[in-house]
Amino acid sequence: MEKKIFLQLRANALETARKIRSPSFYAAHESELASSFDYFSGSTVIQKCRSYVDRAVLHPAHGVDHCEKVALEAGAIVQIEYKNRGLTGIDVSDLLLCVHLAGLLHDIKRMEQDHTIAGSIEAERILNGFELNNRYRKYITAAIRNHEAFKEVQASEDEPARIISDALYDADKFRWGPDNFITTVWLIMESTGTPVAKLYNSFDKKIRGIRKIKNTFRTEIGRQYGPEFIDLGIEIGSAIYKDMQDIMKTA
Repeated sequence: MEKKIFLQLRANALETARKIRSPSFYAAHESELASSFDYFSGSTVIQKCRSYVDRAVLHPAHGVDHCEKVALEAGAIVQIEYKNRGLTGIDVSDLLLCVHLAGLLHDIKRMEQDHTIAGSIEAERILNGFELNNRYRKYITAAIRNHEAFKEVQASEDEPARIISDALYDADKFRWGPDNFITTVWLIMESTGTPVAKLYNSFDKKIRGIRKIKNTFRTEIGRQYGPEFIDLGIEIGSAIYKDMQDIMKTA
């Protein structure tokens, strides 16, 4: 019975997601997303890093798919911010390399306590085996250290470092929108054996926590589109919560 309820809730969440609009970020910045994908797919350095992620023991809900999506969308944000801020002295392709590597590696220690610190240390260990500018290695590890919400942010050493760090954070927090209710919550439940009743009892508190993310986006583009991601996610989450309420009444 528990499995049947889980499958029904997940199916209802997907159906709700199909009925609502997609975050407008995707249509508005289709070209930057395509450029990010092209760079990601064509870089031998990125593919080398991807092989480390493939072999790592990742959190069930923060695995390779999550890391790739964060990397690609952070790459789009970097391009937009690069233009908006009129950045000079560094090529945008170098920023893309850094933020893609940071995206791939940001949750490599997600299952550990203080995962941002542990992840930045592990990322530095991995990247020591890459032919990579030392300054860029610092950008990447600092961005990983800074990507957790509601934690003190380590000051960036310069504007490129700030863009990389902020873009990584915002792309990661986009995942707190529809992705959280379409994919993440179900992967966590499946991997931990969380019963529906336990999810129901904590769901309202979790929704309140997610709402707070709306005020934490760090880039101009993140502040423009991030709250919409969160609102659309909460719309799906509210439908799940109603379904669970109906189930609890008849249980």
